[in-house]
Amino acid sequence: MAQSWLTGAAATGPLPPTGEGVPGELRREVLRDAGVVVALTLGCLAAGVVWDLPQRIAGWSLATGAPVDHVVFLLAASHLLMMGFGARRGRQLKTEAAEHRRLEVLLRDQADRDPLTGLATFAAFLTALHRLERSGTAADDVVVLLLDVDRFTAVNDTLGHEVGSGLLVALADRIRAVLPAGGVAARTGGDVFALLVPDASTALATHVVAALRRPFTVGELELEVDLSAGLARGLAPGGADLVRRADVARSTAKRQSAGLVVYSPDLDTFDPGQLALHGDLRRAIREGTLEVHHQPKVCLTDGRVVGVEALVRWPHPQLGLLMPDRFIVLAEQTGLIAPLTDLVLRRALADARGWREAGRRLTVAVNLSARLLHDPQLPARVSAALRAERVAPEDLELEITETAAMEDPERAMTVLGQLRLLGVRLSVDDFGTGHASLAHLSRLPVDVLKVDRSFVAGLDTEPAARAIVRSTIDLGHALGLSVVAEGVETVEQWHQLAAWGCDLAQGWWLARPVPAAVVPAVAAEIEQRCARLEPPAAVDVASVVPAQRSFG
Repeated sequence: MAQSWLTGAAATGPLPPTGEGVPGELRREVLRDAGVVVALTLGCLAAGVVWDLPQRIAGWSLATGAPVDHVVFLLAASHLLMMGFGARRGRQLKTEAAEHRRLEVLLRDQADRDPLTGLATFAAFLTALHRLERSGTAADDVVVLLLDVDRFTAVNDTLGHEVGSGLLVALADRIRAVLPAGGVAARTGGDVFALLVPDASTALATHVVAALRRPFTVGELELEVDLSAGLARGLAPGGADLVRRADVARSTAKRQSAGLVVYSPDLDTFDPGQLALHGDLRRAIREGTLEVHHQPKVCLTDGRVVGVEALVRWPHPQLGLLMPDRFIVLAEQTGLIAPLTDLVLRRALADARGWREAGRRLTVAVNLSARLLHDPQLPARVSAALRAERVAPEDLELEITETAAMEDPERAMTVLGQLRLLGVRLSVDDFGTGHASLAHLSRLPVDVLKVDRSFVAGLDTEPAARAIVRSTIDLGHALGLSVVAEGVETVEQWHQLAAWGCDLAQGWWLARPVPAAVVPAVAAEIEQRCARLEPPAAVDVASVVPAQRSFG
């Protein structure tokens, strides 16, 4: 069981020492030096008796006239003075050792106790948890409860940090009042608190949360707070994992405004394999083993292949060829998305230069993560890549999603504006799946609008999808943008999009993503196939207008 100095009801005295400290070491050193002095003194005494040194020295003094008596007097006087100064220095060392010990205890206390609330720190909390593991406590009897204050930042912003700190102290005091004997309470940082109870139930956690929701008096203010709490039980996975599970439950409670949530495996998206995959991905980026495949974009008016979209692939040595949905999110979460995008960009531009030198000029489109839209260094890196690969800016297209552009519109607009000044083409990918307003879309410095494949897939069967696609094409043209339809899977979809004036199409009916080396041959085959297409039958424009809904 955790020692009492870690509990919420702990006394404020010094923590128990972890070792003998400086005084014991100093005592041993003094005794060692004293032993050497005694040994040397006894050696001198024995030599004087054996060889009658005092008599011989006196005879030598009489024969030579040397003032030995004066020398002896001076040595004796200096010895006495040294003893006096030595005693004073000894007292100073003793005082310094005591102060050192006091500071050591103070530092250890500060490391184990939060200076604001007096509760344990997170490190001390984990120490108590590990001690429970070693003590053989029944695993199912251990409960960890993590909780934080909802909208605590608003308290600091509106009432001031002094009131915010007072609220945290009041919370800590009430936690001490409701914490069962043997429990441990800690402030893990900010407004997050952790409770460890060796023998508890969900009912106890409910009682604790209810107690902490009662109004708090801070100075002249009475504050009411809402809490998000997560509970996890059982030491079987290990103490650190128990805390992680409680945090998963707490995050769920905050996201769902549920108050208290008990951990269950259904809530947990943690995958230990992702840790190993992260290391593999970092190595693959460093060693350049990722591949870039390209999906052609075809002009609907004459069937010419005018560009491609670069799509990254990862030939993993154990897992096989991985698609972007398997590792892009991991790259975004771990900070690898920037070097990954740089690699894809360089590889795509090198491929475009190779096609141009072989006689076929194609634009190449590269997808940008939302995180990169907030990177002020991105335009400089794109410019450097264009110069290094000797590719004209108008041959590069950077694709963003409408949701990404809305996460931080002002910063995104700054980065997009700088990219536009380079001469790079910009496109909005997956249009219609996000939440961008038409006013916001009209302000984006983009050149291309891409209709999401989910709408194109419904052209043959869904009147609503037909209306959305046709309206999007008209909207894009009204804004002066080129329109690309993604996910074209049938010749009927191709003909319908051409009838509505869509500019470009891409999809598996035209070609799947292929390695750079075969892009020219695939492009030639697409152009031959499109040239052989029969002219489409006249399109019944009325058929694209959805029937009126009846609400009777």
